[in-house]
Amino acid sequence: MGARVLVVDDDPAIGRLVRALLQGSDVYFVDSGTTALARLANEDFDVLITDLEMPDLDGLELCAQVAAARPHLPVIVLTAHGNYERAVGAVRAGAYDFLTKPIERAPLQLAVDRATAHRQLRGELRRLREIVNGPIEGLHGDSLAIAETRALIARVAPSRATVLIRGESGTGKEVAARAIHAASGQSRGPFVALNCAAIPEHLLESELFGHVRGAFTDARADKTGLFARASGGTLFLDEVGELPLALQPKLLRVLQERTVRPVGSTVETPVDVRIVAATNADLETATAEKRFREDLYFRLNVLSVELPPLRSRGGDVLTLAARFLDEIAERAQKKVIGISPAAAERLLAYSWPGNVRELFNCMERAIALARFDQIVVEDLPERVRTHRSKHVVVASDDPRELVSMAEVERRYIDRVMEAVSGNKSEAARILGFNRATLYRKLADAGRRNEG
Repeated sequence: MGARVLVVDDDPAIGRLVRALLQGSDVYFVDSGTTALARLANEDFDVLITDLEMPDLDGLELCAQVAAARPHLPVIVLTAHGNYERAVGAVRAGAYDFLTKPIERAPLQLAVDRATAHRQLRGELRRLREIVNGPIEGLHGDSLAIAETRALIARVAPSRATVLIRGESGTGKEVAARAIHAASGQSRGPFVALNCAAIPEHLLESELFGHVRGAFTDARADKTGLFARASGGTLFLDEVGELPLALQPKLLRVLQERTVRPVGSTVETPVDVRIVAATNADLETATAEKRFREDLYFRLNVLSVELPPLRSRGGDVLTLAARFLDEIAERAQKKVIGISPAAAERLLAYSWPGNVRELFNCMERAIALARFDQIVVEDLPERVRTHRSKHVVVASDDPRELVSMAEVERRYIDRVMEAVSGNKSEAARILGFNRATLYRKLADAGRRNEG
């Protein structure tokens, strides 16, 4: 698709000439700077081409106003041959480039192509700055752990390579996937998400690849699969570790060949889609146990993003809690404007096994129960109010402080996991476990917490 170009000149012949020279671009013409500003207020263009000498608003003033109001729109100035001082003045006023008359096809096309590429690059850089410096919804915070995560997202986003997002349940893996999509070259395309564990195995292939009418008993019409629906954008495969073994080679083929074959069809259809996958499972152990194909694992794990657990993010707990409070209270139309110091202390002391999702649910419950304009300890869930310290007591004169060996082990595992910011490989090394044993013990602890 060609660039959208707005030409500003009091001579209509210039507009016709530029339209003839820029074949493949959408060229629009206005005869004054004032009219150009009016159109720019309501329409989006990739490039603005303007003459310098115009009666109502000259090119210099137009450049200055466009640079102030729409700094990301590149302006190319047309100037009479030899009038370089005016051209330099236009560049100082904010113009991206200038061309001398008479206009020729090659220099004009080159200038427009460069200006369009410049605008796209500035847009990508702007999105990356927003990710690194500005908060991503759900990835707010000032901790080093989340700042490094935002920086890593900014680095992997521009690539078209497949990304594997790892992290415990509730850490915001879909939020990270959406951030990667928003900062990528596919941001104007769709973001399509699928939870691989939520679709029955016999329907998952049709959901991903589509089917043709008559492919199976209930296939009464053709169905477009998610790969095709995500074309030009990003397909997010959440809980990819739960993908059935029989379907894994078919996904691998799509990643390799960049084509899909709907169920019941003999026709391969090209797809232009970026894959972002996520898992809270130990895929290395799954591959070793032949539950997940090693070749598919390597295809998915080209770029990797690890999301830190909330317990390793320190004061981010209160940053997120305050944001959730504002959001939920406004939606509930309830005047709750803060968190009491005692309640904040309990929020910071709790280990948050359910991570950001659990914190959101906690704040939603607290606001629903709140009787005052602040969240107090009594508004918090019992598990948060009564949470015991992770400090491991191995000797004490008070029998009430002594605990079972199972509880000592659980607390020590929690302490090690916190110290290594949730890195399970490092935690397993310190504890002397293999990863499978560590996952089993963490799962057992999670079930006891839920109970």
